[in-house]
Amino acid sequence: MKKFDHIIIGSGLNSLVCAAILAKSGHKVCVLERNPQLGGCIATDEITLPGFKHDLLSSWHPLFVTSPAYAELQADLERHGLEYAYTDSPTAGLTSQSESYIFTRSRQENAKALAEDAPGYLAAMEEIEAHAEFIFPLLSQQLRRFRFFRVLAKFSWKMGVKKSMTFAKTSLSSARDWLQQTSSNKAYHACVAPWVLHVGLGPESATSSMMAKVVLFTLEAVGLPVVKGGSYNLVNAFQALIEEHGGTLLTQSEVCEIIIESDRAVGVKLTNDSTLVARKSVIANVTPQQLYGELIPQKHIPEDLHSQAKRYRFGRANMQIHIAMDEPAQWKNSELNNVAMIHLSDGIDALSKAVNQSEMGLLPEKATIVVGQPCAVDPSRAPDGKWILWLQLQELPRTIKGDAGKEIQAPENGEWTDGIKEQYADRVIMRLNEVISNLASSSLKRVVLSPKDLQSMNINLVGGDPYSGDCALDQNLFMRPTSLAKNHDTCIKNIFHIGASTHPGPGLNGGSGLLVAKQLSKGIRI
Repeated sequence: MKKFDHIIIGSGLNSLVCAAILAKSGHKVCVLERNPQLGGCIATDEITLPGFKHDLLSSWHPLFVTSPAYAELQADLERHGLEYAYTDSPTAGLTSQSESYIFTRSRQENAKALAEDAPGYLAAMEEIEAHAEFIFPLLSQQLRRFRFFRVLAKFSWKMGVKKSMTFAKTSLSSARDWLQQTSSNKAYHACVAPWVLHVGLGPESATSSMMAKVVLFTLEAVGLPVVKGGSYNLVNAFQALIEEHGGTLLTQSEVCEIIIESDRAVGVKLTNDSTLVARKSVIANVTPQQLYGELIPQKHIPEDLHSQAKRYRFGRANMQIHIAMDEPAQWKNSELNNVAMIHLSDGIDALSKAVNQSEMGLLPEKATIVVGQPCAVDPSRAPDGKWILWLQLQELPRTIKGDAGKEIQAPENGEWTDGIKEQYADRVIMRLNEVISNLASSSLKRVVLSPKDLQSMNINLVGGDPYSGDCALDQNLFMRPTSLAKNHDTCIKNIFHIGASTHPGPGLNGGSGLLVAKQLSKGIRI
């Protein structure tokens, strides 16, 4: 029987961060991945044609390059070959009336383009700067610890009661309220509002205004960086770093049970009936249902915790379309040709409509189309002179009850089929043909990944939810994943829970992996 200090279930970014820091601290670590390759939601594949390197699932890494995890591990990862490519034109909004707004890394340029609407944007960025000492610990620290309460107390004392209450009220407001109160620019709304989808919210969600502002602030700082040569090079760098310090990473190794003796985890059992010993801890990068419904035997779980975990909700589904092109995309608004990510949307009302239709179980008539152009940042993603498009649809139902466009027949069982995903992709491409002049003539091949396909690629993407759980306020911050689980602790003393289903939630930042690694590393306080 192989023995390790720490066994980590799952190999997503949080697992890799956790394993790297523990291994560097002298701990014997083992990472177990059920799939044939490591990385979780980080995967690069020539899914269309040879030479076209598509990032499947995740692609853009602004949260990681600004994270404490990257700050700590950057030198090591770069030593093992990691290199990021950056852009000064990270994102834009485009309406069906061909109105566009390009957001750059220059605050001055952004304000100039907004003209009379600039004060609202400038005030938002100044708000983030003024409250950074509280906002970023809120999004990066364990919240039920003395250290965070000290941050909260210091912030409240400095601000005073009235200003603190005003900040809280503003932070809880929706993106719709903020944008409509500060700007009339529809293209700016189309640029900014869809970013709340990328953090698992909608335009009417509580806290969505604050998250949209944080996203803009981050895009100002670093743009939309991508890993040169494909995101999987980040996984390769982590693997080399972990193995350099004696760590073990095993693929096709699915855990079916955490072995518990005397109220402590002592190891894990794999589906092939083999067992591995964990001398110090087991760290699970899984959903609450997997952890409390499958991995930890139910007799060890308090009934109220088991019930809360069972009721944990998943959010809207996601679909991706990957396209190989014979030449760079030629947008009819030519200033968009080299923008990293464009949101095709008619603003907040259109966004709300699509979100509401998806939550009713309908295929949206006119969903927000996220158009990523990785080659605009990293030309090595495609052969010379070629191009790839990374398309994302984030307002889709996990179970299909009907079609708001009244064109696609819903299946009786509600499941996504190959036929439905291709029909819906046709609807998306038809709209893109109106704004990209050479899309039809230059497309070489497309591959569509439905919500069902995404879940088959990563078990944590339940129903195609890319964020491993609804991010509404009752499942966020102190409440993620439940109100009964303190920080990343569980009902078993030496089992820890990390990943997108835990605080600080989804997004490639490595936050939960870092926090647990710090908690377990001798002499390091969090």
